[in-house]
Amino acid sequence: MLVILGLFASFLSILYLTAPSIRKFFAGGVCTTSVRIPGKVVVITGANTGIGKETARELARRGARVYIACRDVLKGESAASDIRADTKNSQVLVRKLDLSDTKSIRAFAERFLAEEKKLHILINNAGVMMHPYSKTTDGFETHFGVNHLGHFLLTYLLLGRLKESAPARVVNLSSVAHLGGKIRFHDLQGEKRYCRGFAYCHSKLANILFTRELAKRLQGTGVTAYVVHPGIVMSEIVRHSFLLCLLWRLFSPFFKSTRQGAQTSLHCALAEGLEPLSGKYFRYGLAVQGVSTTSVSVNHGTRSFALVSSLVLDNGIQAWVGDCKRTWVSPRARNKKTAERLWNVSCELLGIEWD
Repeated sequence: MLVILGLFASFLSILYLTAPSIRKFFAGGVCTTSVRIPGKVVVITGANTGIGKETARELARRGARVYIACRDVLKGESAASDIRADTKNSQVLVRKLDLSDTKSIRAFAERFLAEEKKLHILINNAGVMMHPYSKTTDGFETHFGVNHLGHFLLTYLLLGRLKESAPARVVNLSSVAHLGGKIRFHDLQGEKRYCRGFAYCHSKLANILFTRELAKRLQGTGVTAYVVHPGIVMSEIVRHSFLLCLLWRLFSPFFKSTRQGAQTSLHCALAEGLEPLSGKYFRYGLAVQGVSTTSVSVNHGTRSFALVSSLVLDNGIQAWVGDCKRTWVSPRARNKKTAERLWNVSCELLGIEWD
């Protein structure tokens, strides 16, 4: 028994000693474009912390006027202050948005549309994970209501401005967890059977189906849509699960930082020539060693990706070794009939008409 414990302790020691190399290897996911976007208007939900905050920071650094849309305005103002100081961009604004309340979503959209005549990038970043069973203000199961319906309604309300500002983009955050998801039309609110882990998976599948259907309906408008998996990231999203919080702390040396996690969102928001891949699902890639300090674009059929070394480009934009690329989704995520039905059911639940 002592020998086994000794071997296990040695294994853990070796694992943690090699953690930096392992983390670097799996970091991947990089936005390689050096494009700047002065004058562009961006809305990011949940950008007061985590991946959203780092996404907002990078877009502000590139010159965008960034709206941090979040429920906790005080936390949002703290994040905005930090970003403004770091990027020297004063155009980082905070507006209240509670995705669990359709009245709050409508109020945010009404105020934004009164303030801004343009909207070039909408990043639906916010989300909840492993939340104990509860319902939103409007009676929707929390994962489904916040992660899917909240962003569905927000996109609907802002779509007119996106079309007027074309070319424009919508970026939705999903997860590899969609593989465990299923759209249970007979029990969308989890009243018959509820597992908070699967509830998260179902909502992430809904994000992909929404993106695919949205992209189809937006053809020819100049607005494109993308959905991303940021990777396993050290963020606050696991706060509702004690077990996951414990695991996240234990394995934190192997997880991506929020800055690394933001790269796939940034890629889909900024990369040039991505329009033909509207509706597709992107993920982080594996880091590539020994690449020279010049970026290299690679195209292979309908798939494209880019490699770049760890460097600071001439204009001050930072990049890492790795790639962001289109990737495979589950058969359920490719089901056109399910996507169409989910779209129609979502409209019915929200009381909107969206053809």
